[in-house]
Amino acid sequence: MVTALALVLGGLVVVMVANAVAHRSGLPASVLLVLAGIGYGYLPGPNLTLDPEAVLYLVIPPLLYAAALQSSLTALRTNARTVAGLSVALVLVTALAVGFGLNATVAAVPLSVGIAVGAAVSPPDPVAALSIGRRAGLPPRLITLVEGEGLLNDATALTILQVAVAAAVGGAFSVGHAVGDFLVVAAGGLLVGLVLAAAIAQLRKRVSDPLIDNALSLGTPFAAYLAAEKLHVSGVLAVVVAGLWLGHRSASLQSSRARLQTRAVWHLVEFLLEGYVFLLIGQQLPAVVRGLRDYDVSTVVTAAAVTVGTVLLVRPLWLLLAAHLPTRMHARLGGDPRPGNPPLSGRELLALSWAGTRGVITLAAAFTLPADTPARDLLLFCAYLVVLVTLIGQGLTFAPLLRRLRLPGTEVSRALTRNQARAAAVQAALQRLDSLAAADPTVGKIAAPLRHAAEVRQQRYTTRVELLSAVEDQMLPTDEEYLAALRARREMIDAEREELLAWRDAGRLADADMRVLERELDHVESVLPPLPPS
Repeated sequence: MVTALALVLGGLVVVMVANAVAHRSGLPASVLLVLAGIGYGYLPGPNLTLDPEAVLYLVIPPLLYAAALQSSLTALRTNARTVAGLSVALVLVTALAVGFGLNATVAAVPLSVGIAVGAAVSPPDPVAALSIGRRAGLPPRLITLVEGEGLLNDATALTILQVAVAAAVGGAFSVGHAVGDFLVVAAGGLLVGLVLAAAIAQLRKRVSDPLIDNALSLGTPFAAYLAAEKLHVSGVLAVVVAGLWLGHRSASLQSSRARLQTRAVWHLVEFLLEGYVFLLIGQQLPAVVRGLRDYDVSTVVTAAAVTVGTVLLVRPLWLLLAAHLPTRMHARLGGDPRPGNPPLSGRELLALSWAGTRGVITLAAAFTLPADTPARDLLLFCAYLVVLVTLIGQGLTFAPLLRRLRLPGTEVSRALTRNQARAAAVQAALQRLDSLAAADPTVGKIAAPLRHAAEVRQQRYTTRVELLSAVEDQMLPTDEEYLAALRARREMIDAEREELLAWRDAGRLADADMRVLERELDHVESVLPPLPPS
């Protein structure tokens, strides 16, 4: 117990240090954590072994649910065909390509086992790619595609893996039976997710305590996964569907206090789980390498080259093929040609193809292969190498690639849309205030200061919209008056907080009251945009 606690605390320190270094250096935290895990794995002393069931039941559900809460159901609907092509068709093609490649080049690998390994290495994990891409200015549409692909491809891959392992154990494989199983598992997961989300929504409508609401939120992904697994349908899809639906309805289901807490809670959960996951990935290298002692070098090199090469080549080839198909086929596989949602450009295709980093789901899936699987240690090494090459290789080069591509439609267009929406929201508030003042004389007496504050905000947003609309390049313009006002507002908040601390330290303000007033200031400060680096 003491050793386990020491490992957990040590891992926490490494996660915090790696993220601090990442913020200062610009290097991806995921890469730093994997390298730290590899270094620790070769040190003498206790080490952690990846338990696939623990990962699938305890790690994957909350990570998927947190990602689903932040995703846009509307954007996923708009890009549904492209997301389906990436998360279903591309996963299937990758699994088959890896399986046939291994079966043709490595005599010890049967086709069913090769497809099982192909299924394990086929689903990209978007965590690392998105953490880098958002900082480097990945356009909103590509963020939606990467998020949507990452949410749904795990269900496809795990279903293919189950079918392939069953075929390897039973010795028989039927395409029709496999397709039928896949459809049943997927439909069942979808249904479980919707039913559970509806039940949680009804509970939330009757809950007023933010703590109880957040406890419900924390339990939802595990309940969805467990219920689906008990029914032998897709737990991954159940979690994703529940998260998407509840996230889309959060405005009507949760109070503002509950939403603030939920975002903070899940942000911390993501930070810790992702950090430990990347450390755990790195620590598996010594054990995986030790399993290669019974294989000659040529076999190892061939299997690794086929697996890694296929994974790296299939994704860009698929995207290029989808982009150059006739319009009707293209709509199904590579994009939706409707107005406002044009096919992806060549630069966007390159960025999307480079966002195929693999992660812990690949290792967890590979480790579920039965102990008597032919060439199991060799195949585990191949899967691990795919994770290392994509996480480290693509992770280190993704941000420089995005900067060189100079993709359009990034910060300027998003900032413009946000300020247009803010101005429209304030206008709606002013209209509501006028209606209230006309109906209630009491409101009319106190409406003037409320109207003045809203009109000041509206003027600020309108000025910002005009400034952003005149921008010709993709660099956010600087408004010196706006920055001066922002600095002044932050200084005023600092002065208020210092005065409250002085009252508390002098014994004039109780700690409980201090916390109430401090929380008010924290909420005000939290909505202010960050100051640009000086």
